[in-house]
Amino acid sequence: MKIEAAIRQSKPMLPLQKVMINLMYTYHWQMERSMEIFKPFDMTSQQYNVLRILKGRHPEAIPVGEVKAVLLDKNPDMTRLCDRLVQKGLIQRDFNCHNRREVLLQITPTGLELLLQLEPVMKEASKEWDNLTPEEAETLSDLLDKLRG
Repeated sequence: MKIEAAIRQSKPMLPLQKVMINLMYTYHWQMERSMEIFKPFDMTSQQYNVLRILKGRHPEAIPVGEVKAVLLDKNPDMTRLCDRLVQKGLIQRDFNCHNRREVLLQITPTGLELLLQLEPVMKEASKEWDNLTPEEAETLSDLLDKLRG
C-alpha cells in the first residue's frame, strides 16, 4: 500500500517529506507486529533484543554497558529491563569480581530455550518482508545506512 493511501493524504508530498513519513509509519507498523509476536511469550522487543545479544556472547557474561551500547532501542531503563528478565529466569545478573560497580549479564538455559521457541515464530513473521527481493532489501539497508551518515 502506498504511504499516501495509508495516511489518507491526497495532496502530493515532497520526496523528503514523503520518505520521513513513510519511515515513521513503517517503524510503527513493524513495532505493532513485534508486539503481537512477543505478547504470547510475555515479553517485549527490547527484552528479545537483550536475549539475542546475550546469546551471541554465550557462555560469556557481558557488562550491562556493552549490552546497552548495541541495543536497537537506545533509551531503555536497563535496570528495570534486566529486573524483568531476571524475574522471568531468562538472564542472571552478577557483579564483576574485579570491579564491583560493573554488573555482568548472562543468558540462562531458560532464556536460550525461549529463543529456540521463538525461532520458528520469528521466521514466520519475517515472511511479511518476502515481498522484497534480497537485492531490494540490500538496497534499502544501504539507503538507511546512508541516511544515518
